[in-house]
Amino acid sequence: MIVPDCMITAGAGVAWAAAPGLRVAPGAVEGGGPMADGVDVAQGRSAGEGSGVRVPPPLRLARTRGELAAERRLLTGRTAVVMTMGALHEGHATLFRQARASCDSLIVTIFLNPLQFGPDEDLAKYPRTLDADLALCAREGVDVVFAPSPDVVYPDGDPGIVLSAGRLGTVLEGASRPAHFDGVLTVVAKLLHLTRPDAAFFGQKDAQQLLLIRRMVRDLDFGVEIVPVPTVREPDGLAMSSRNSYLTALDREVALTLSSALREAELHAPEGASAVRRAARDVLVREPLCRVDYLVLAHPDTLDDVPEWYRGEALLAVAARVGATRLIDNALLVVGRAPGSEPGRAPGSEPAPQERPA
Repeated sequence: MIVPDCMITAGAGVAWAAAPGLRVAPGAVEGGGPMADGVDVAQGRSAGEGSGVRVPPPLRLARTRGELAAERRLLTGRTAVVMTMGALHEGHATLFRQARASCDSLIVTIFLNPLQFGPDEDLAKYPRTLDADLALCAREGVDVVFAPSPDVVYPDGDPGIVLSAGRLGTVLEGASRPAHFDGVLTVVAKLLHLTRPDAAFFGQKDAQQLLLIRRMVRDLDFGVEIVPVPTVREPDGLAMSSRNSYLTALDREVALTLSSALREAELHAPEGASAVRRAARDVLVREPLCRVDYLVLAHPDTLDDVPEWYRGEALLAVAARVGATRLIDNALLVVGRAPGSEPGRAPGSEPAPQERPA
């Protein structure tokens, strides 16, 4: 029997509760449009005291499964979805633009998924900026925003069936955040079923998540195209992230160590895997306030460490804690490959005799 990397498991004991401060707006308001944090989207006016957000009428908001199904029926042509946890920034806007460029309709989901947060993680303090998120979606030409509460996505609370990410979900981020990717895959699968897109767009910044979603879609025959979008960076190189809002001025300077390490490693990529690892490590160790969780050079399809003789595409991934904030970054490199050289092999395959180390 062939066992796919992404398996469904039963009886997972995942407890969650709506995070403090999460405002759940009513669904459809009689005589008006859907409401979200006091914003009357259909009427394009601010209805909540002090909300101050004006959302143009073309943007439509769904808060329930029924509202989403009704809005989905109105969409025509090739439909894209971009899944977010809110606190939207220019990186998300880039995803929206990429989706808009290749599809006729665009759904954005805004859902802070409790299933992917561990007991000691930042669910309670994760930024919640729905008013601003809706305004950004409107500016970028999003057709429908689906912003459900946890009880809409998980109506029974603790789901009895969850997806398992398998071995790929236990390394790198999975080693530091057990069951994190089980929660990610479970909510992505549910949102794919609910939004029924032709294509789903995800950022390369979360490279391990992107790989797992691709494997899930392939192994479980979802019939949707997964489209990767390159990491969007600040002018100084810092990868855009909603968690960047946690950084102090000093933290932000220290955080640049991650992208600096990736850039330095890329300069040494033609020299081979050892040179890449050494170059990145040398940059990271020079900054004592950057506490490294992992630095790996891995095959982008298996996340196995590439051997020293490897030539071809590899994923250089780093995670570190800066202040109280944990950050990740990565870069896809072509390692040890000069123009005209042969493509890389999967880790574990044998090198040609002339390539074997002496």
